[in-house]
Amino acid sequence: MKTLQFRQAIAEAMSEEMRRDESIYLMGEEVAEYNGAYKASKGMLDEFGPDRVLDTPISELGFSGIAIGSAMNGNRPIVEFMTFNFALVGIDQIINNAAKIRQMSGGQFNCPIVFRGPTASAGQLGATHSQAFESWFANCPGLKVVVPSNPNDAKGLLKSAIRDDDPVIFMESEQMYGDKGEVPEGEYTIPLGVADIKREGSDVTIVSFGKIIKEAYLAADELHKEGISCEIIDLRTVKPLDYEAIVNSVKKTNRLVVLEEAWPFGNVATEITYHIQSNAFDYLDAPIVKINTADTPAPYSPVLLAEWLPNHTDVIKAVKKVLYK
Repeated sequence: MKTLQFRQAIAEAMSEEMRRDESIYLMGEEVAEYNGAYKASKGMLDEFGPDRVLDTPISELGFSGIAIGSAMNGNRPIVEFMTFNFALVGIDQIINNAAKIRQMSGGQFNCPIVFRGPTASAGQLGATHSQAFESWFANCPGLKVVVPSNPNDAKGLLKSAIRDDDPVIFMESEQMYGDKGEVPEGEYTIPLGVADIKREGSDVTIVSFGKIIKEAYLAADELHKEGISCEIIDLRTVKPLDYEAIVNSVKKTNRLVVLEEAWPFGNVATEITYHIQSNAFDYLDAPIVKINTADTPAPYSPVLLAEWLPNHTDVIKAVKKVLYK
């Protein structure tokens, strides 16, 4: 095993796949000369040259469309958005072309493309740069949505996403790019749609994904001191969702808390809650609790931002609520 930063794991995944397959290329704002806005493509221009690592204008609609057309004609592009907040400018291309072209063409065209970049909040960036879009993209048939929480998962999942023959939304975090973790030395992939039990427990199941899962770990550490055992499931892939892993865990713990950094209406946690009450209701010993951000745009003030975001204290309260403590 070796230790890599999250950004290095991303760069390794892209570079390894580009060495393996010449149809793969990277494009986006500042990915080449600047080594990526968050240095997640460092050194790739030097290795692969300007024909395969392409800087683009600030025109997400334009370069998303170019990449989709390229994918329909035999290439496998990786499109980096500086933030998924900017992907809203190109969302028409993603939703109405990338996601739908296989069905609309009767299977004549597929679209093997990865759209990747940071999602959700990253400190004092304001309301228009602090939004989580996982549930938005997951709502669209034809798209797969991946949200890794650590370098090992990021590399293995990204390699699988690049090899996938359908469009994949690969969502990261500006606040995780410097995170370090162990990554295998050799070739490996992690299949899309398979959740991972990060910690086994017996009293309550906590489901989460992305950077906010760190708050679940902090909560579990504190609760362990009180004799409360938490099972933590990292979804890793939001679409397709690993319902079976959650159901099996709930059958064991009989209680469920879902932690998600997103607005509370119609999100991933809502979908999980519906599925569990439909398919594992008899195993529940308490109502499901979901933890989300406040139902407002993200504030700029650090004091208000701390109140807006879920934290480990919220998780502890939720766990004790479902345990009737």
